Amino acid sequence: MSEQAKKNEWPKVGAHFLGRAESAVLVLIGVVLVVLALLMLEGAVVSIFHAAGEGKIREEAIEILDSVLLVMMTMEIVYTVAISLEAHALVAEPFLIIGAIAAIRRMLVITATSTKDEHTDPAIFRNTLIELALLALIVITMAVSIYTLRRAEILKPKKLPEGGEPAHEH
Repeated sequence: MSEQAKKNEWPKVGAHFLGRAESAVLVLIGVVLVVLALLMLEGAVVSIFHAAGEGKIREEAIEILDSVLLVMMTMEIVYTVAISLEAHALVAEPFLIIGAIAAIRRMLVITATSTKDEHTDPAIFRNTLIELALLALIVITMAVSIYTLRRAEILKPKKLPEGGEPAHEH
């Protein structure tokens, strides 16, 4: 084997082992996230039964909803990890979905807590409205980004057929 061939082989071997290590770490991350999601979901279910038993569903609803949305975000992260594991590439859409869920979650919490608290200070009220407006802008931006990514995927030329012209889907 020539000296040049030996030099070219080491990066391939290194990349192979690093790829395997990355896959192993991603699998472990996925397992931890699934266990975390199950534990959070179990806590939310227990909270529902306790709140129902005490007749406090209305008072506890926001905390329960917050927990369930956090479980959804966690599972979206698991999905993102699974895609990364399969494709060995970072995909943007799941991160955008996670961001939208996080912003909506925060909007719900702000809205619920602001109705509980009587804000006599106009500065606090103004800051709450500004935060809600920014969160709404984030959700709209994420939704437009997801739409754009999906539309770009639909419009992306397919592999060239025998005739040499790209095939487009409309």
